[in-house]
Amino acid sequence: MDLRLLTLALGTFAIGTDSFVVAGLLPQVSRSLNVSIEAAGQMITVYAIAYAVMTPVMATFTAHWPRRRVLGSALAVFTLGNVLTAVVSSFDLVLLSRALAGVGGAMFTPAASATAAALVPPEARGRALPVVMAGLSGATALGAPIGTLVGSAGDWRATMWLVALLGLAAGAGIAAALPQLPGSTKLSLGERLAPLGDKRVAMILMTTLLVLGGLYTVYSYVSVVFDRATAGNGSVLALLIGIWGMAATIGNLVAGSLTDRFGSRAVINLAIAVVAIDFALIPLSSATFTGSVVALIVWGLCGWGMLVPQQHRLVSISPALAPILLALNAATIYIAVSLSGLLGAAALQVMQPYNLALVGAVLIIFGLGSAELAYMLMAQQQGVSRQSKVKKF
Repeated sequence: MDLRLLTLALGTFAIGTDSFVVAGLLPQVSRSLNVSIEAAGQMITVYAIAYAVMTPVMATFTAHWPRRRVLGSALAVFTLGNVLTAVVSSFDLVLLSRALAGVGGAMFTPAASATAAALVPPEARGRALPVVMAGLSGATALGAPIGTLVGSAGDWRATMWLVALLGLAAGAGIAAALPQLPGSTKLSLGERLAPLGDKRVAMILMTTLLVLGGLYTVYSYVSVVFDRATAGNGSVLALLIGIWGMAATIGNLVAGSLTDRFGSRAVINLAIAVVAIDFALIPLSSATFTGSVVALIVWGLCGWGMLVPQQHRLVSISPALAPILLALNAATIYIAVSLSGLLGAAALQVMQPYNLALVGAVLIIFGLGSAELAYMLMAQQQGVSRQSKVKKF
């Protein structure tokens, strides 16, 4: 395995761990900082907002920088944000530090994918990119549960120190192993956002927004949604998150071959429909440990299984714009995460935590509708293109 790709994967692993681990620490944060669970959940929200908003902005600002400089700077900002989270005592400063860490993540992930593609010959890119992005899925299966376990065994700030050390290690690896690569062509922010004017792109991203918003309405508050199964035991929660993460990793890996075989429409629709049913049943299934395990496995397989065919749809619209389209999709995911944190906090004021899954199920069902609309628009455009070719002939 190429050491250069592994250092990039370590960076995405650190950023993925930071994204997913906070949800399992909310009870400890709530007690430590004397705030409600709902308020503590905004740590996830501000991180996601910073990530979503700053992804296209930082890509525009740093486009002409050498890649090693971008990646090193990104991890320095990310690590500083987590160190500040670990040491500040004011909740307001904690939120600011989470936003700073989000900016670092926004700088790193798109640049890491672009760097991986530049490090290998074209025929090897299909194998190189999954290595880097495996850091994110690996964070769900390993980083988040380990971080949750560390936080439950000691103090939640120890988990932030752990994430900071991961960022520091990745930065050192990049400085030592990565060659100097030139920056890319600089595009304006307007040029990066221009694909949003395409109705097909807009509806595909709307699907991402609705489905991921529904999923993260529950994940942001996973510690209280499944508290009947865990009885407040952080070790049991870490185990459940680990099971979810392993299922997510499998779903992510299998979805690619299923999409090649059956097409994106079948995989997306089936995954969304199954996870919607799964979420509708969580108020019942989350009452027991066994039921929670089943619910989380289905969620991991289908929730993550729809991401690959979503990317496939975007790339099929315009392969030449693939980096921009995929960056917009990544930003949309974090917009969904930020909105779900706010929606979940509002819903917790009027319902029991385990009923948050019903709110998520409604959003996911709307996502199924937007997925079908996206398919219809794509089919319509293909029909127009065929007719145009016939007329020219």
